[in-house]
Amino acid sequence: MSTEATPGFATRAIHAGQPPDEATGAVVVPIYQTSTFAQAAVGKHRGYEYSRTGNPTRAALEQCIAALEGGKHGLAFGSGMAAEATIMQVLKPGDHTVAVDDLYGGTYRLFRRVLEPMGLSFSFVDGSDLKAVEKAVTERTRLVWLESPTNPLLKLVDIQAVSALAHARQAVVVVDNTFMSPYFQRPLSLGADIVVHSATKYLGGHSDLIGGTLVVNREDLFEQLAFLQNAIGGIPGPMDAWLVLRGLKTLAIRMREHDRNARQVSAFLVEHKKVERVFYPGLPNHPQRELAARQMSSFRPP
Repeated sequence: MSTEATPGFATRAIHAGQPPDEATGAVVVPIYQTSTFAQAAVGKHRGYEYSRTGNPTRAALEQCIAALEGGKHGLAFGSGMAAEATIMQVLKPGDHTVAVDDLYGGTYRLFRRVLEPMGLSFSFVDGSDLKAVEKAVTERTRLVWLESPTNPLLKLVDIQAVSALAHARQAVVVVDNTFMSPYFQRPLSLGADIVVHSATKYLGGHSDLIGGTLVVNREDLFEQLAFLQNAIGGIPGPMDAWLVLRGLKTLAIRMREHDRNARQVSAFLVEHKKVERVFYPGLPNHPQRELAARQMSSFRPP
């Protein structure tokens, strides 16, 4: 339900951060395919000076994804891995991260083969077991990295419970929300500090771009991450940012259809004699069905 003061999800996807262009009245954000912006004097500009630091097309995407996740600040990147690598730059050698064991392969590769040799340490645990997560946290733990559902076994993590546990130890909670999208799950509302997406998947929706996004509420984290975004430079070009904005306009419709199809496919597979087990939290007898219903808005009746 939405009100005039609080637009619904689909309305935010179409309009958040995307007012008509002031110069022309265009109702779709233009592709500002430029590297440099003219300045009236040194340091005096209209909000943009160099596109690595900020670009109007990218800014529209960052505002839109923040609105969809219920966050204050969004940041866009050239890929999901660029977004993840930027997060990890807030850590120092010797810092420890607790991560779910059923982790996206690219994230696991980043952690083990790139960051461990640089002095960071990692523990991989069953995120669905709160006691296992608690046991893995040490005095050096600075980050707890979650996927829920996980990729590929679709295990769920109680984001609210893990966030409370992590915050009691002054650790930051990151949730990869790619599988659910902000249409079905908003981790910030459950206590997470950073939400990361591979925009290549559902946000873009058309298999024609590579991109990533972060959303945060905390001002200190935003300042750190925005500095790193500019300093490291893993940003998307304006064309890719525009393509994600285009994809977001149909996100609600596509996710509803994905949900409907998944329920039908899972119901068929459960009854198939050649299928031993179906991993799908929407099934009535799934052991984490109650958690799925509590923290996600999927699995509604047709």
